[in-house]
Amino acid sequence: MPFDIRIAGTDVQFPCEPGQNVLDAALKSGIEMPYSCRKGICGNCAGRVTAGRVECPPPGAVIEADQHLFCQCLPLEDLEIAPATWHRLDPSARKTYTVKVFRNTLAAPDVNVLQLRLPAGQRAKFRAGQYLQVTLPDGSRRSYSLANPPHESDMLQLHIRHVAGGQFTQLVPQLKSGDTLQVQLPFGDVEIQEDTPAPLLCVAGGTGFAPVKSLIDDLLKKGSTRAVTLVWGARTPDGLYLMPAVERWKKSLPGFRFVPAVEDEAGAQATGGFHGRADDAVRSLFTALADHEAYCCGAPAMVTAVRKACVEDRGLDPHRFFADVFVPGPAA
Repeated sequence: MPFDIRIAGTDVQFPCEPGQNVLDAALKSGIEMPYSCRKGICGNCAGRVTAGRVECPPPGAVIEADQHLFCQCLPLEDLEIAPATWHRLDPSARKTYTVKVFRNTLAAPDVNVLQLRLPAGQRAKFRAGQYLQVTLPDGSRRSYSLANPPHESDMLQLHIRHVAGGQFTQLVPQLKSGDTLQVQLPFGDVEIQEDTPAPLLCVAGGTGFAPVKSLIDDLLKKGSTRAVTLVWGARTPDGLYLMPAVERWKKSLPGFRFVPAVEDEAGAQATGGFHGRADDAVRSLFTALADHEAYCCGAPAMVTAVRKACVEDRGLDPHRFFADVFVPGPAA
């Protein structure tokens, strides 16, 4: 017997099967709430349970004491929930495409940039910050952020970091022009406000640059006048693998500031950047972030450290910290 879940303050409710988490049940019923990794790491799906009991593992993300991660919550009875935001899904929005490899570039020793073309006459609909899933030969799926902005909808750009033992990592170097892949999109719901003048801090670690690129290119296309600071963290300068995009933003975006955070001391000196980790760069650059929004993309430990630097150390409103956490392995 499914449980009934109601969204507080509305007459909207949806069923949740025993053993099914709240987020999956909502998505199945055409209701989208903020989410990204779906593995309990990013914290985007955090919200309150205002009535009823749930079973939840300890959160892997930093969330407020009265919140739960809906991607991990299993109802024990009927619930009332209060997500950060919600909206009804367009049932035709998510589609599966067979795409062709247009270009496969080794952009860094451990990063490939894949340019994929959709079938003639077809265009993908997505928002900046969303991701797709690639279906592998064994039927499993891997998630990758979209690096191109939404207006470049006849192609898809992915930044693939080489992961030891990764199934797709082993395939990527062999992909050549004309090869086909099956992808499904869009996934993810990162609720960055488009109509706010608040300064925006973007922090990327490695290929966390991909969704940041989509976001900033989208702001540029829309003629945004927001002040944007980009901190891009890397171990060595090779990790800053797409500097032409950064140089373009310097010329085209008023109020754009770029700070590379390079852990290698000689590399930091060579780039004129900050020597150290991205979270320490944030502390060095800002004394307060109360009036900002922040968007952070990268590995779980890096996102957790940046969240602490922004929220705990520099006073950012936790509801204005948005994250896309890159968790290796099969898609949830």
